[in-house]
Amino acid sequence: MINEKLEKLLNDQIQKEFYSAYLYLSFEVYFTSRNLNGFANWFRVQAMEERDHAIIFLNYLNLVGGRVKLQELPAPEWNFNSIEEVLTKALEHERFVTGSIYSIADQAIEDRDHKTNSFIKWFIDEQTEEEANAEQNLSSIKLIGENDGKGILMLDAELAKRVYVVPAPLAAKGQ
Repeated sequence: MINEKLEKLLNDQIQKEFYSAYLYLSFEVYFTSRNLNGFANWFRVQAMEERDHAIIFLNYLNLVGGRVKLQELPAPEWNFNSIEEVLTKALEHERFVTGSIYSIADQAIEDRDHKTNSFIKWFIDEQTEEEANAEQNLSSIKLIGENDGKGILMLDAELAKRVYVVPAPLAAKGQ
């Protein structure tokens, strides 16, 4: 059985992960409207990963005898002015999610909840990668500039290559 405080943090994280998927779909729609299908693809894959992260948290909470309490999702932003604005928001959001995951880790350590402490380590590693990818995308667009059509199309072609991969914790369960 998991304690009440960790149960709440995990439920809040489920909501944040589903919201992340919703936000990234909003980014996908923006890029699709600009005919930047590689950027759109990158964020579609990102949305799928975030949805999966929510499911991983949900599965874990069920596994340890917690009660999953799905929460309302706020509408994501949808009106953007530039590629750089979207990529900046993506990095800021990943940093927010990292902070939330760190809070879960801190609480698990404080509670001496070794199961949750072990579980959350995968997400800490995942967030390191998520932030690095978001920083790389933002850095690339800053280097290219919003007015270099050829550079943007080259980056768009690179981002189009991203493919969805089932996250390890779900792949291990055959989901």
